[in-house]
Amino acid sequence: MAFILRATTLAMLTLCAAAALAHTVSASELTLKRVLLSTGGVGYFEHEAQVSGNVTLSLDLPLDQIDDVLKSVVVFDDKGGVGTVRLPGREPLSELFRELPIRPEALNSVPELLAALKGAPVTVSGKRALNGRVIAVETETIALPDGVGTTTRHRVSLMTAEGVQQFLLEEQDAVRFADAALEAAIGAALEGIATHRVRDRRTVEIEARGTGERLVRVGYVVGAPLWKASYRLTIGGEKGNLQGWAHLENLSGRAWNNVELTLVAGNPVTFRQALYTAYFVSRPEVPVEVLGRVLPPADEGAVALGGPPAPQAEAKMMARAAPEPAPGMADFAGSAMASAELARDYDAGDGSPPAPSPSVAQGAIATDREDAATQVIMRLAEPITLAPGQSLSVPVIDAAVPADRIALYDPGVHARHPLAAVGLDNATGSGLPPGVLTLYERNAGGTAYVGDARLSTLPAGEERMLSFAIDSSITVDRENSSVRNVASTKISQGMLHFTMRESEVTRYRIKSAASDKRHLIVEHPRRAGWDLVASAMVTSLSETAHRLPFDLEPGASFETDVTLERTIAETYALSDFTPDMLVYYADTQGISPAVKQALKALSLKRAEIETTRQRVIRLEESNARLLEEQRRLRDSLGLVPSESDLHARYLKKLAAQEDEIEKLAVELAVAREQLVAAEAAYAESIRGLDV
Repeated sequence: MAFILRATTLAMLTLCAAAALAHTVSASELTLKRVLLSTGGVGYFEHEAQVSGNVTLSLDLPLDQIDDVLKSVVVFDDKGGVGTVRLPGREPLSELFRELPIRPEALNSVPELLAALKGAPVTVSGKRALNGRVIAVETETIALPDGVGTTTRHRVSLMTAEGVQQFLLEEQDAVRFADAALEAAIGAALEGIATHRVRDRRTVEIEARGTGERLVRVGYVVGAPLWKASYRLTIGGEKGNLQGWAHLENLSGRAWNNVELTLVAGNPVTFRQALYTAYFVSRPEVPVEVLGRVLPPADEGAVALGGPPAPQAEAKMMARAAPEPAPGMADFAGSAMASAELARDYDAGDGSPPAPSPSVAQGAIATDREDAATQVIMRLAEPITLAPGQSLSVPVIDAAVPADRIALYDPGVHARHPLAAVGLDNATGSGLPPGVLTLYERNAGGTAYVGDARLSTLPAGEERMLSFAIDSSITVDRENSSVRNVASTKISQGMLHFTMRESEVTRYRIKSAASDKRHLIVEHPRRAGWDLVASAMVTSLSETAHRLPFDLEPGASFETDVTLERTIAETYALSDFTPDMLVYYADTQGISPAVKQALKALSLKRAEIETTRQRVIRLEESNARLLEEQRRLRDSLGLVPSESDLHARYLKKLAAQEDEIEKLAVELAVAREQLVAAEAAYAESIRGLDV
């Protein structure tokens, strides 16, 4: 069959190819049934299809989700198995046109297509009937009659049996390509354009193999907006009323029609990997070898070692020959298992979801909540419908909980006044995800807004203090002081060891509200390495503070001290101490009598050593002065006549200085020996001390 091109109908060819393609794909319909949104920034989407025999299931997905789908897609088919997962390449059109004789831009118009196919055999019908090969396509601007304007025409040149002939493309009825292979190539290009007419989406085809009627479910994990929690706590009376809401968005690119929604609060490990991107290994380039003349050396023989290879060497060779796992397969398997873990609660074996557990929520709130190992799971008992791009807020908690008014003093927030807070006890039966909280107070006059608070992750049975305002009716004053005392001392192997007890005392002066009783909790900052004295005062420890409770009577004022202590060790080398330092440490309060006596004895020995050291220094200085004077006299001798009285005087003085230098040398040698002996004796004495 010939391929016919009409200049005015080329644009219709793409639409026809798309329609033809739609009829050739046989795929069962997948319907979105379940959505699980996680605070880890991902969502699990599960689709269902009722199938029979071997089928191909298709999913139309945004391009930016393909990497996540390839990482996590999992198929649940109790009566069948999974075949392959197929989808077009990331750049399908570029790969398609790589093998075609034309580029994509050649299909923008008929003139561009003919110009790109120079030499192609065509048959022209209409005003002129021609057969030949395309030489060129030229654009001409032609003036319209009566000067009303211009129009553009395209003149095509053909090489025919009669020579080169031309025709105006717009005046002919049709141009047909007679080459069947060329016709097939252009048809493939048009089909590819129709298939991938949407740039940012891909169709994933999943083969499900099996027999008989059955339900097949396909799930995957992709990036999704975080769902957010917010709370409303109304206090007044014996208990407070806690309402929790979940806020979410449908940015999945498809409508949620009657889907089962599950919300998960946790902090799972999530990541992405570019599985949909082609990677090429960089390989070194080696030069082409050119064979030349070779001259093998003469063989001089070899010594046979005999016996098989050593077992270790054989094992190493086998290890080197063993193939490594294919890249990405381990990651894919792990991802599929992770997806199956997310979906396990729905997998009842017969393709139907399990019966819901008793609802924790009260009243009209139909939400099943439970604590898993690392997360809180909340399932809405009724399906939801949410169009793409829309947001939804759903109530998930409505429960009576213990809630008490307290005053919380945190010096890092306000130095003078505590925070008004509520102690919230999570008695709902399951954990609460973090979120903002709006606090209301109910009294005889109605309900009033009193402030906002932040709720951190709250496991079942635990308590949180929610601060919402400054309580100016209570005043707290702080004053710090510190004391450092010697706890113990010891001398061993020439080292002086101190154990010091350091105390930091904080005095709190507290003035209560004049109107009513208050329960105050003081958060006293924790310090690494410090212990709280009288720790029975502490009711709990936060990450940063000791929590100390006080019941305040109306108008009461009182003082209390909170003491932190730590023990530190200090070590000094006795050989580095001067006599004054030894005396100072000997007089330190808290030092033991034995150490005090040893230090005083050492100070006397050290003083004798210092006296000897100073004598050596004085002798060395005197010797240096004499040597300098001798140098000056010798310089002067060369400047005066040898027969002069001054010359004789200089010689006499030099002789006297020589005698003095010899005497100093003897004294200096003796003093140095005494110093060395004294230092050695001192070092030996401090090494032998053990008190």
